[in-house]
Amino acid sequence: MSDDSTIEVDVLVEADLWSAIPEAGELVTRAVLAACAGALSEYEIDIDGAEIAVKLTDDGAIRTLNRDWRGKDYATNVLSFPTPEMARAGGDPHLGDIAIAFETLEREALAEGKPLADHLAHLAVHGTLHLLGYDHEVTEEAEEMEAMERLVLAGLGVPDPYAETEPVQQTH
Repeated sequence: MSDDSTIEVDVLVEADLWSAIPEAGELVTRAVLAACAGALSEYEIDIDGAEIAVKLTDDGAIRTLNRDWRGKDYATNVLSFPTPEMARAGGDPHLGDIAIAFETLEREALAEGKPLADHLAHLAVHGTLHLLGYDHEVTEEAEEMEAMERLVLAGLGVPDPYAETEPVQQTH
């Protein structure tokens, strides 16, 4: 990503629980931009002028999204909704939407002994990489995605989320 490129990140804090991380909006914006820069360093994709929307919500809202859009009736940590290729090919600058649930993020961070802010950065990077075409359904793709997450997070000063554990099984 060149220095003159522009990516607009819109963060909506929907749940009051996010006050536990006062810098959540700024942290998410930095993580999203870093993930875009990391992906651009690996692939020739043009996302200059792109837009990404992030909703910081709660378990109830993300459970509804997960049920309505994915047929899975449970809360999860992060969901990504990429804009369809057809719309993007037609000039739509919106890359997609990301939703992150506070309670699930908090439970996972506490269970893994990680700062909430670090886990938030990880989930924002993870969600953004999904919008950019990364996936983790098969082992090879999962390894590629985790490697990019590690690279981006290291640049943000976030410790390797996979260092002392098996790869995190995303529940989305």
